[in-house]
Amino acid sequence: MNTFAGFLRRLSLLARAILKVVLAVVAPLAGFLRRLLAGFLRRLSVLARPILKVMLVVVTPLAGFLRRLLAGLLRRLSVVERAILRVVLVVLTPLANFRRHHPVLARGILTVVFVAVSLFATYFFDPITNYNLAAGAAMSIVIVGLSFLTGFSGQVSLGNGAFMGVGCYVAAIWANHHATTPMIGVLALATAAGGAVGLLIGLPATRLRGPYLAGMTIAFAVAFPSVLDLFSSWTNGGTALQLPQLLSPPGWIVSLFSKSTGSLTPNNMWLADVAIIVAGVAFFFMANLFQSRTGRAMRLVRENEVAAELAGVSLARARVLAFMVAAAYAGLGGGLTTLVSGSVAPSNFQLNLSITILAVLVIGGIGTLSGALIGGMVYAYSTTWINQIVSHTNLDPTGSVATSLNGIIFGALLIIVMLVAPLGIAGSLRLFIAKGLARRS
Repeated sequence: MNTFAGFLRRLSLLARAILKVVLAVVAPLAGFLRRLLAGFLRRLSVLARPILKVMLVVVTPLAGFLRRLLAGLLRRLSVVERAILRVVLVVLTPLANFRRHHPVLARGILTVVFVAVSLFATYFFDPITNYNLAAGAAMSIVIVGLSFLTGFSGQVSLGNGAFMGVGCYVAAIWANHHATTPMIGVLALATAAGGAVGLLIGLPATRLRGPYLAGMTIAFAVAFPSVLDLFSSWTNGGTALQLPQLLSPPGWIVSLFSKSTGSLTPNNMWLADVAIIVAGVAFFFMANLFQSRTGRAMRLVRENEVAAELAGVSLARARVLAFMVAAAYAGLGGGLTTLVSGSVAPSNFQLNLSITILAVLVIGGIGTLSGALIGGMVYAYSTTWINQIVSHTNLDPTGSVATSLNGIIFGALLIIVMLVAPLGIAGSLRLFIAKGLARRS
């Protein structure tokens, strides 16, 4: 024990000696480094002071000039902004008063102006753009019907693709058996057929809610291709049903454009013009329905069913009417799609079509006319965008990735919109503008 204690004392004395040697060596070196660094900082300070003075002499007037220039620019912008705001108020105030006193006429004028501008734009578009515009206008009719069903009555439907298929096949079958029927008659038949099927589906839907209602509409969408096979003598079975002749413009339009210019072929924009006019009429009636007594009753049913019943609204009648309107619009959009594409096939009306229609509705904005229009254009141009992605990435067009790219892109876009703009593109823009006007007032 004494030997171990003596060893520890010797080790402690050795450690102290080593520490003293280290301090004797390091302390002068640390002092030298400290003095060297202090001298360098003093020299740097002496050198930096003139530089700083020169910078202050140069920058201070420049900063003052920039500040005065920016202040003057802001004052001028404020004056210009006030002038523009006054002009806008002078122009819009009578329009707002006119819209308040004559809402239906104001919507009609706005629809005519929008349709006229769109028709004028088709004159300058290339054939591919005009075709996408026609397809987007047809799909926007389907989406605005679903927007009324979901956004106003609060019912979720995953069967609008099948309702659209009803309109497509009714238009194609009738055109094949009665080729001389006017286009308006074919579209009217497709609309009526869609509304009739919507009535049949809507009657049992009056007792269903939430996922049960969605399940019933999914069952209809899944069964629709099989129903087409049962009537293969009319629907041509699993193969495409072609129209006897493509939609072509009247002779007087052909002669009118051939006289004005030889390079323009009216067939390139005729489909887009017809689709725009039909979509304009459909949106005009839907805009009036949104603001009508029926539309207000639908919103009341969506918000509070008990309050709606106390107000005298028939829940069963409101739900069936919403289904009929949505299905009729889907039939109209389907008939117009058949006239635009010239053919119809059962493979186009699988369940994924109904899911895609609901997805683009959410992306555009539920319960808004502009949201349905945005959703229709997104759907129409998605095929072009996907083809460009496949060609630029050298993917196999028949591979699993390329064939699934449509669902992948729509799913990712839906997630992004839900995170960034929960009200959809149209609803979020409307909210942003309202907040901006509220802050200014």
